[in-house]
Parts: sequence; C-alpha cells; structure tokens
Amino acid sequence: MVAASSYAFHVSCSLHRPSLSPKYDALSLSSSLGFKKFLKELKQNPVFHVLERTVKEASLRMLDDFVNLAFEFVDQSLLPSQSNFAPVEEMGAAVQVTDAVIGMIPDDFTEGIYIRNGPNPLFGGLKSTNSIFGKSSHTWIEGEGMLHALHVFKDSISGRWNISYNNRHVYTDTLKLETNMRKPAFLPAIEGDSASVLSAYLLNWLRFGLVDKYLSNTNVFEHSGKVYSVAENHIPQEIDPFTLETKGNWDINGCWKRPFTSHPKKAPDTGELVVMGIHPKKPYFELGVVSADGKRLLHKVDLKLKRCCLCHEIGITKRYNVIMDFPLTIDINRVITGGPLIKYNNDGYAQIGVMPRYGDSESVQWFKVEQSCTFHIVNCYEHGDEVVVLACRASNSIIPGPDFGLNKFEWFSKGFKQIEGSECESFFSRVYEWRLEMITGEVTERNLTGTEYSMDFPMINERFIGIENKFGYTQVVDSNASAISGMAKYGALAKLNFKDRKLELSNPQEGLVEVEYHKFPENTFCSGAAFVAKSGGLAEDDGWIITYVHNESTDTSQVYIVDATKFSEEPVAKISLPRRVPYGFHGAFLPLYSR
Repeated sequence: MVAASSYAFHVSCSLHRPSLSPKYDALSLSSSLGFKKFLKELKQNPVFHVLERTVKEASLRMLDDFVNLAFEFVDQSLLPSQSNFAPVEEMGAAVQVTDAVIGMIPDDFTEGIYIRNGPNPLFGGLKSTNSIFGKSSHTWIEGEGMLHALHVFKDSISGRWNISYNNRHVYTDTLKLETNMRKPAFLPAIEGDSASVLSAYLLNWLRFGLVDKYLSNTNVFEHSGKVYSVAENHIPQEIDPFTLETKGNWDINGCWKRPFTSHPKKAPDTGELVVMGIHPKKPYFELGVVSADGKRLLHKVDLKLKRCCLCHEIGITKRYNVIMDFPLTIDINRVITGGPLIKYNNDGYAQIGVMPRYGDSESVQWFKVEQSCTFHIVNCYEHGDEVVVLACRASNSIIPGPDFGLNKFEWFSKGFKQIEGSECESFFSRVYEWRLEMITGEVTERNLTGTEYSMDFPMINERFIGIENKFGYTQVVDSNASAISGMAKYGALAKLNFKDRKLELSNPQEGLVEVEYHKFPENTFCSGAAFVAKSGGLAEDDGWIITYVHNESTDTSQVYIVDATKFSEEPVAKISLPRRVPYGFHGAFLPLYSR
C-alpha cells in the first residue's frame, strides 16, 4: 500500500499542472521528452519530497490503524510441564557465581565463555492472531534470541577461578523496533489459515519492508576472533561476548544479503568459513566461502535447486562441501493454494550433494538416498574414494508441527512416544551413516545407534570438523517427559565411539557403535551442550562437555561440566545460577585468552 500510495502521488502530480514550473505548457507536457524533463525537475524540488514523505507516513499510519482494528494478538498458553519454555527478563548486568560451585573446576579447564542461544519471546511469550482473515500463530522455533553466558576465567594473581553469569537479548533491528513500539508489531507469518498467513506477509512487508522478524535465536559461532548470533531467516549479528552487546549485522562487507545458515563450518587447513543460505524464492540455495579474516566473500554460487529445502546445516570435508537436500520444504505457492508454508513431504525425494569447495552447480555430484529428515550433521570426512556423512536422522519432521487446525499437543506428544513399530511416524532420531562412493556413485546407508534412545543436537571436538573423528556427543531425548509436555526434553548426554563398531547386530536396541551415557537426575534436562577441548590435549576426547541444565522439581538452573574421558561419572562441577535458564537451542564454548 505504501508503494501504491507513492505511485498514486506520482500520477496525481502528472495530472495537475503545478505552479512550481510555469515554463512547462500543455505542448511540452504532451511530449515524452518534456514529461520526463518535467518529472526530473519536479523531483529536485524540496516540496516534492515533503509531499512524498507525508503521503508515505499517512499510509503507514493507516496500515497500523487497520492492523490494530483487524488483528487481535493472543498469548499462547503453556502447560505446567512446559513452564521452563517460558521467557525470562534480562539480568541487566553480570552476576558473580564463583561461590556457587558444587565440586571443583579442574585446574586445566580451558578459560573462556560458554554462550547458549535460544528463543525468549518479547511481551510474555509466543503469540497468535485472530482476524477477519482467520488465525495465524508463532511456531515453537520462533521467539527473539536471548544469549546466556557463563564467563570462566582465572585470576592472574591468585589463580582462583572467577565465574560470572549474564543474559541478554540479541538486539536485532526488528527487536529494537518492537521494543520501541512497546507491543507486538509483526504478524505471525509461518503457520495458520492460508489467507491469514498471506495477509501477514503482505502487511508486514508494507509496514516494515520485511515479511517476518529477525529471530537470531539458534546458534552462536566465532570467526576470525569475532562472535556472532544467528538464525537462518536472516544474516548474523555480531555480539560482544563479554557484555553480550549487539554490535550490528554482519553481511560480509555488503556481499551477503540473504539468509545465513545457523551452522557455518570452518574449513580444515585454510580457516575459511563455508556458509549457505536458503530462500523461498529463486535462487533457493546459495553457497559461499568467506575468507579466513572474515572480510571478503571469496566465492558465491547458486546451486540451482528445484525447491527450497529447509536445510539447517551444511557439511564439509577437507576438499568438499556437503549439501543435504531433504523433503522438508518452504513453498509460498503452497500457501496461496491453501497449504502450509513449511511442510514435510512424505513422498518427496532426498539427496545429498558433494561439490568441490569452490565448485559451481554443475560440479555437484548428487546421491539419491532414502527419504528421511535430517537437521543436524555430526561430521563429514573423506575415506579413500568415499565421502562419509554422519548425522542425526528421523523418519518425520518436528518442524513446523501438525497441519494447522489439528491438536498440536496430541501431535507432538504422539511423535515423542516410543511405540513398537511406529518409528516411521515419529521424531525418533538415530545417528546415521551415509557412505557416498565418489567414483561409482553408489550409496551405503545405515543406522549406527539403536532404538532405545532418541538423540540429537550433536557435537564433536571442533579440531576434527571435516576430518575423520573417533568420538561424537549428543543430547538424549527423554521420550516420556517429552510426550507428557509435547515439547522435546533432553534427560541425558551420549558419547559415541565411531571407531569400535560391531560387524552385525545381536540386539537392535543397541546399535552398531558403542555408546556411553551421562544421565541427569530425575526431572532434570539440558540444552545447548558443547565440547570444551583441553588446551594442549592430545587425545580427541581430552576435554569436557558443558551444558545448561534445569531441574523442574526445584525450578533451578545450573551449568554442568562433565569430564569427557570419565563420561558416565558425576559432573566434576555444577554451577548454580541466579536466574532460571529456559530451554534453548545451540551453545558454543569460546576459548578466549585475553579480555
């Protein structure tokens, strides 16, 4: 409507002879050359810009008034079992928690900052809207990003550990806009009645020039000494890891103007950052390579995919990029015809692409694989003529949820339940292996973990990204607690040994790889687990797993530090926090040696 109003203003100017330029008579205006000259001079007149701005501002006020009248924002309620998914307030400043340590932080623990990202919706929680167009709702993956940071440093004089905790929202452009308005402004635009979703897209675009909010709620990563918060619906935001202040958007010096993966990968040997971004309009998938110093985009290519797959993570080896094109898709045309924006296509194709680091769309070698859903990659590496891909794979997708109008709680609860023979309908996720033979094009694929536990959110020692690794770690789903709440809860950690594999299965519950578990106390669940490599450590598992945990029985949050070499034993340290930490997504440990 803003654009239409601006266009109408231009037309009205051409239909009325203004007194601004009396030298133009009817004859000159009748000629194309004279008309263009007239418009050019008109646009140079300050009065024109005042009028244009006035019309635009009036149009925006009219749009805001229409939204206020036609749309009602409604809070999405939470069940008691979902209480730790509720948002919290900002701390305002870091709080010392040095004296709140149970156990002992090892002397050789790596100094640094542990940051976890996750959704923390403004104005009390996720929203739905009711309007003349129907209903639309935020999904569980939305909500503005909030960073939770634990600073772990030694005093240079006493050698005593100095530990502090803080939290803070990621101050994206859209968060600042809604904060200044002091109310929800963006209409939910991911799920809902088709007409409501389309109207939300249109009205958000006309009012703000964007179809949806910048979330920045999924992950934290470091590149070239700088730290970024990210979600794949926008470019990353640089943050100060010490203050959690948001410094601004990172578009690689103006060279990257599209969404950005939540899981970029730093290439072995070169230190270059491999990124990608998906978009519901062509080009659906673009891949980029950022210089090791973070200042230049060295390579950018459209892979010319035939659909917009919701690819959450990219994989790398020493020489290759690995692309997961699976049948979870984003399709605006589907919304126009009455379907959902995001949909998992049970009868869709799945393929994995392998391309040289600086290749183009023609250089991608595609491997057809069994249809499934994969969000998170454990690791990729080369083994002779094979590219090996390790990932967490399920038969169905937890995103975005059921078809609109169905009972969300029942749908999610059923998906988390472990029912014999129903794995094809569930989110049950197992660590999986694809072996892609680059010469023959053959694929060998198989489950590596058994049917006893569902697991996701994998991590490894980052020194082994892109090269063959022996160990991997995951968060383990508590299926019963997740089914009761209708939301994923992780009641344990797992350590996987990929080298010592069984040749055949004697019990399908066990799987082909050795798995060691670290189980939390009853009603205690984790999020954002990360591997902390020991400084100077020689073995791959020299280090610790660090994670935020919440005890729902006591409604208290802690950070656990688990020795990776004594994985099933008690945490070496538990650090009590002054504020509840809601469940979130991914975390990262940043070994920073100077402040």
